[in-house]
Amino acid sequence: KFFADVKQNPHYTSNSCTSLQFSQPSFEMRISLVVICLLVGVSYSSSSVESWLETAKEETSTGGGKIWAVLVAGSSGFWNYRHQADVCHLYQLLTRKHGIPRQQIIVMMMNDIAYNEENPTPGVIVNALHGVDVYEGTMIDYMQGDVTPENFLNILMGRRMGYGSMKTLRSGPNDYVFVNFVDHGDTGILGFPNDELHLKDLTATLNEMHEQKRYKQMLWYVEACFSGSMFQNLSPDMNITAHTAANAEESSYACVFDKKRGTYLGDCWSLNWLNNTEQIFPHLEQETVEEQYEAVKKRTTESHAMIYGDLDVIYHEPISTFLGQGNAPGYDSQEVSDFSPVREASVATPDALLDTLRRRQEALLPEVDEELEAEIHYHEETEQKVQEVLKEIVLRVAPEGMLAAFQRSIQRIYHPGCNKEVLSAFYNTCWRAQKHPYITKYTYWLSNLCNSYRSEEILQAIAASCSSN
Repeated sequence: KFFADVKQNPHYTSNSCTSLQFSQPSFEMRISLVVICLLVGVSYSSSSVESWLETAKEETSTGGGKIWAVLVAGSSGFWNYRHQADVCHLYQLLTRKHGIPRQQIIVMMMNDIAYNEENPTPGVIVNALHGVDVYEGTMIDYMQGDVTPENFLNILMGRRMGYGSMKTLRSGPNDYVFVNFVDHGDTGILGFPNDELHLKDLTATLNEMHEQKRYKQMLWYVEACFSGSMFQNLSPDMNITAHTAANAEESSYACVFDKKRGTYLGDCWSLNWLNNTEQIFPHLEQETVEEQYEAVKKRTTESHAMIYGDLDVIYHEPISTFLGQGNAPGYDSQEVSDFSPVREASVATPDALLDTLRRRQEALLPEVDEELEAEIHYHEETEQKVQEVLKEIVLRVAPEGMLAAFQRSIQRIYHPGCNKEVLSAFYNTCWRAQKHPYITKYTYWLSNLCNSYRSEEILQAIAASCSSN
């Protein structure tokens, strides 16, 4: 396993015998490994060995009904601090409060925040002002270059992984799967550090998981702009429910700006549902998915929290079905403290980068940081340039009188294949949202074009406009 307290190391490091990984090891094999480790003098406490053997027995049983969790922070860079903070916080709740075995939780995140040179508290990540450290003890299975949409989908499909911790989703027809995804989004897109997950590919994977009976019920919690666009067409008959931070036409929001760290500590919707979960602890069985959705929707005033898919069965399940029973042995209630998000500041996610830079600039006054001012000026100019180029692309495809129609509002995605081709081309040829998040305020113009024109026409326009600019 890979622990988050490995200091400033982008490479994976083994900490104990538990870092030896095999594809679906037998109970006898695990016993043999423990004996080997003890013989060669590896230090491992008796309580840890007992706990590990107990997990091995549980994993090799045929009883089923386990909870599996996949947690993803898809961004990189210190200004995106909040995404990894959200995921680390949730990991602490699931393991230290809710009693879900670490072996049944898979974590993907860049791991470039805790020991980032911009972090004034090296090795510490917090998810609220004056909050406790949520980083220490977080076991990260896939980091750095392994945080990709391809790996994410392979993990969901339970495919064998040849790197990272090699952990994959080994759920079956009796199991409950919880997926928490936190990052930037676009119309029909969830972001990753250097690539994007498209609606077309996610839909295909969910259909395949359903056909292969890889779960009994699955619940998604997604914090991203336009996150509703990923689940608008989700069938209610697939035993999947998706709760999103925003609808298909709007941004999600960053919350809690920390002057000490010069960045936002959390995302508004995520802080709300995490806070709600902590408030009802340890009685998670007394609140249903529907009740949590309604409570969080009421508290999330910056965007419109939405829910899609199965609104019949899963909707009425207690959240303990997916988040655990709240009975972690030996839990100290002071280890992960309750918090109430301080809403002194919130900003739409596409504007978070420029907002963060401007706040840092204000904090320096009356001094002037020329490098910081140049960075702000670059992004302000680039945002204007993005709009000009997108307008040019639309006019290369559609009559001038139609421009306003494609700019007016976000349309439903009826051609996810075209949406993938077109937005991939724009990201790869023009600008990427990972470095220029404000482009997502305008790229829906291209998605709208897909509902009226062939992808070939739009791709030619993108190539011509971006190459000339």
